[in-house]
Amino acid sequence: MSYIYCMLILGVIGFQIALIIGAPWGRITQGGQVEGPLPRSGRIVAAISIVLLAGMALAILSTSGHWPQWPSWTGWVAVAINAIMMVLNWITPSSAERTLWGPITTAIFALALTVQLS
Repeated sequence: MSYIYCMLILGVIGFQIALIIGAPWGRITQGGQVEGPLPRSGRIVAAISIVLLAGMALAILSTSGHWPQWPSWTGWVAVAINAIMMVLNWITPSSAERTLWGPITTAIFALALTVQLS
C-alpha cells in the first residue's frame, strides 16, 4: 500500500513540476482562480507543495518500514495533511478541480490512513 501511495504522490509532484514550468492548468489547481499558467506566487506554492508531498511520502514509507525509521507521529501528520488536502479539493469553488482532485486526494488519504493503521 505504501508503494501505491508513493506512486500517486509522485504523480502529484509531477503535476506540481508541470505547473512550475508553465503548464496552463491554473483552473484545476489552487482554487481554480487562474485561467492558464499560474503566476509566480502560484508557482511558489507549487514548489512548496513538492517539499510537503515528498516529506509525506517519506513519512508513510517510514511507517511501513521501507524507509529509515522516523518518529511514528510523522505518519499521522501525513495522514492529517492528506485529510486537509482531500477536504479542500472537495470544497473548492472550481468544479474542474473537484472532479479531478477530489477522487485522487480521497484515494491518497485512504492509502495513507490504511498504511498508518496497519
